Amino acid sequence: MEKKLPEIFANKIDKNINNNERFYYSKLNEQEEKKEPTKVTNQKNKPELNVNQKINKIFNSTKYVYKADVKITLENEQIECRIIGRNPNHLITIDNKLIPISSIIDIDFIDNSK
Repeated sequence: MEKKLPEIFANKIDKNINNNERFYYSKLNEQEEKKEPTKVTNQKNKPELNVNQKINKIFNSTKYVYKADVKITLENEQIECRIIGRNPNHLITIDNKLIPISSIIDIDFIDNSK
């Protein structure tokens, strides 16, 4: 019991269609930009991160889950503590102490996995 299916109308295409190619390869028509090779810097020449960048690096680290052991250098002392969070102006320690970010000179992550 074979049924004959109706024919489908297909309009004839008698012109060259390349609108996707022109869109995708539009950069070919423009002059290529010349890029200077990037310079490889040594670790010694690496620019120092500021305190906020270092704090963000600690919190975005794969080793940070909910607490991080850090060594904080303040204006008049060094503290080794475990930080668990931050707000815009302070770091929060596991002892529920607030350390003002504005008074931090340097902060380093202490790796205890050794």
